[in-house]
Amino acid sequence: MVKGVITLILELRDIHKSFGEKKVLTGVSFKAESGQAFGLLGRNGAGKTTSIRILMGVFPADSGDVLIDGRPIDHKRVGIGYLPEERGLYPKKKIIDQLVYFAELKGMKTAAAVKACDRWLERLGMSEYRNKRLDTLSKGNQQKIQLVTALAHDPEIVILDEPFSGLDPINAMLLKDVVKEEIGRGKIVLFSSHQMGYIEEFCDSIAIINHGLVAITGKLYDIKREYPRDRLAIRSTQPDRISAAFPGQTETLENGELLLKLGSPAEKMDVMRRLSEGFDIDEIRVFEPSLNDIFAQYAGN
Repeated sequence: MVKGVITLILELRDIHKSFGEKKVLTGVSFKAESGQAFGLLGRNGAGKTTSIRILMGVFPADSGDVLIDGRPIDHKRVGIGYLPEERGLYPKKKIIDQLVYFAELKGMKTAAAVKACDRWLERLGMSEYRNKRLDTLSKGNQQKIQLVTALAHDPEIVILDEPFSGLDPINAMLLKDVVKEEIGRGKIVLFSSHQMGYIEEFCDSIAIINHGLVAITGKLYDIKREYPRDRLAIRSTQPDRISAAFPGQTETLENGELLLKLGSPAEKMDVMRRLSEGFDIDEIRVFEPSLNDIFAQYAGN
């Protein structure tokens, strides 16, 4: 179990998996590092869940390897916490009883499990529900209880599948804080989500799976910088004047910014100087694609 900060590299290397005649994964490879969040993205049916289940040891790959620091993962030594998209707790059971039960399944002794679960209930503002049945809680609070099952045993790898689904803004902020704390402790945090805003906020690196194969993977910053840097996003009180000065080169974005298309990236500094000297400008920056744009490009077919 984790004691302080750890350093790990998780790698899926050339994973293949078929169910009968159906090929689900055809060579999935990516790396995730401790102390960082990693986004595993893809459309429904792309192979994300199968990849996660192979990583967790639910079933084996047909070929390929799951490695920790270059060696085959030992699930008896490396703890994995999993928050599934489809919640799986017992609605009629007392909350503390089932939390302790799941912690014991992960190898904790009863006394340590009770202590850890109570600590997490307090951290998530759920101590008052300790002896309640799960089905007496709201959907958002049930999700926080499910989160305790993923974290109580102090795993090295935390997998969060659509973690913010159903959470109100206050609970979403609380979960953000918890995730940042786990990243700060050196955990590998793996996100699987269709909510791109959260992925962009948390994830240093991503992999997009499409039809059972990784279409692109790497640092999100590097992926964005690979796109041509030939557009400027402008905030100004004079968008009409700017558009008139650059006929046929501008469009208005949904957020109210003006997007200006350059003839080439080499024009960037000259155009920025012309804008700042000739117009009332609040902000100019190189326009980068959003994760939504990248996802649509690599997972949209």
